[in-house]
Amino acid sequence: MPSPESASSTRSLTAGWHLEHSYAQLPEAFHVAFQPTPVRQPKLVILNRALAESLGLDAAQLDHASWFSGNDLPPGAQPLAQAYAGHQFGNFTMLGDGRAILLGEQITPKGQRFDIQLKGSGQTPFSRRGDGRATLGPMLREYIISEAMHALGIPTTRSLAVVTTGELVRRDGMLPGAVLTRVAASHIRVGTFEYAAARGEQALLQALADHTLQRHYPDAANAAQPYLALLQGVIERQAALIARWQHVGFIHGVMNTDNMALSGETIDYGPCAFMEAYDPATVFSSIDHQGRYAYGRQPFIAQWNLARFAEALLPLLDPVEEKAVELANDAIIGFEPIYKQHWLTGMRGKLGLLTEEGDDLSLIDSLLKWMQETQADFTNTFRALSSPGSASLSADPDFLAWHQRWQERLTRQPQTAEAVQEIMRCHNPVAIPRNHKVEEALTAAVEREDLGVLERLLAVLAQPYEHVQPPPEEYLAGSPSGDYQTFCGT
Repeated sequence: MPSPESASSTRSLTAGWHLEHSYAQLPEAFHVAFQPTPVRQPKLVILNRALAESLGLDAAQLDHASWFSGNDLPPGAQPLAQAYAGHQFGNFTMLGDGRAILLGEQITPKGQRFDIQLKGSGQTPFSRRGDGRATLGPMLREYIISEAMHALGIPTTRSLAVVTTGELVRRDGMLPGAVLTRVAASHIRVGTFEYAAARGEQALLQALADHTLQRHYPDAANAAQPYLALLQGVIERQAALIARWQHVGFIHGVMNTDNMALSGETIDYGPCAFMEAYDPATVFSSIDHQGRYAYGRQPFIAQWNLARFAEALLPLLDPVEEKAVELANDAIIGFEPIYKQHWLTGMRGKLGLLTEEGDDLSLIDSLLKWMQETQADFTNTFRALSSPGSASLSADPDFLAWHQRWQERLTRQPQTAEAVQEIMRCHNPVAIPRNHKVEEALTAAVEREDLGVLERLLAVLAQPYEHVQPPPEEYLAGSPSGDYQTFCGT
């Protein structure tokens, strides 16, 4: 066994990379060994130093742009592309990593395991007609939004680095190419299980389920019915996650089953954005013409996706199909009350309700109804309520009547006004990635190679609950125009 000193020295020589490959031990049907496509001139645009250090990496040694482009590989990397399927806007398709390569799983000094993936690293056997590349704007968008979500305390994949490739990528026009290094608890998706089920080989399905249990739900592996416990565990995490999205007005934009991670993390920041004026029908995705993935539909879509996961698991739930279907249905029906409880608990926190009363849901719904009717800014309304003098938020009689009702409710709990304000400030962010500020940062970075705008925005988003010394008003005000669209980047 090497001494601690020699182990430390080895880690230093490799910049701290310590890659393992448990996913690669799954049957070959789930992955294809494949090398990233080299790029012409990799250049490091941004490195997430705090994330690097938490992964056990030496940020000072990570200015090696080739590692983050695919031209060179980190020590111990064994690149592969993952196979999966997905219901995309309700239609089933066999898919896979069409522009992503998994390098391996970084083992942190604390023993945690995280996937390290290159996104935009070239064509793979799953690319179909895609070019396998990504452009700078969407990769920086994913960096910005995923870091904002992390700071908000919402489970999420994160971005370690973005590099430009020195090549142009054709989209609507010719745009600068880029590669993102994504860090995830894993990239196992609902669609991964759909892929296994579609192949009709129970041994594949069971291997994937056992791997997922070991990696994400080790306690469930010891349950009397481990695969049912897996389903229930995924439902619980997704219910909690979607509730957290709703609490901050986050709209994912493309909740296909291949974009639902079984780890319970938010994954894939394509056509996503944060709602400003409160409206459950809000959609930002340029391709979601029917509003399938609108803000108010996200809980329903999560349950629909989980039903597809349950269908894939049926052969493992019980050898008798009727019994398996019954178990799956009972679990899926249970999503709604679990979600509602998570949502209600968080909304109580946003209003400083530290006790529970039967009329709390009506109180919350009345506020949201007023916000929708008046197009009130979701974030700023709750931010204003978190401060003394919130009655001055609006002179609207309906709001003032609601405010009096809320104040009377607060008097029926024993906590002090200071305690109420503190809990509200912990639940109501001051700063979110405002759409116009995100676009401003992306435009400066892509068109002028000016990263200063992006760096200032990231600094604000890193402290979203800073009520005492909030950032400048330009980061808090809603977008000048309510018209905003986002695009998936492929």
